[in-house]
Amino acid sequence: MAPEAVECHSGYTYGERPQAFSWEGQRLLIARIEARWRVPDGRRFRVRTEDGRLFELSYREPIGQWQVDET
Repeated sequence: MAPEAVECHSGYTYGERPQAFSWEGQRLLIARIEARWRVPDGRRFRVRTEDGRLFELSYREPIGQWQVDET
């Protein structure tokens, strides 16, 4: 999927906790983060939106780009 806009809380590092993102022209708020893990090129999050849909957000650190996939 193409790069998407992700709004996130950043503390000591960028992108610590995603809070909302754009998907198919809509801004979706994240109700909860169900899982988070590191991969060699960045971080991944499995999130549930306020409307109950499940997404995987990937932040690719080397290129500074988010990717969003509906699961």
